[in-house]
Amino acid sequence: MIRYLALPTLIAIVGVIYLWASHGEPAGSALLLIFAAAMAVFMWVLLPTSNNVGPTAPVDPDFEPKRR
Repeated sequence: MIRYLALPTLIAIVGVIYLWASHGEPAGSALLLIFAAAMAVFMWVLLPTSNNVGPTAPVDPDFEPKRR
């Protein structure tokens, strides 16, 4: 779990540092924090399924498509 949240946490830390270094400029830090949240959702939901390379439904070996 730490591996999945390392990149979003780093992006959020950069957003907080940017907010502090720019003396409260909200636009850039808000974009970085929103991007960090989106990366966290991506890592949490999609990345664990990246090694599933098989078909999404069972394949029927007896299926013959209809030909005209």
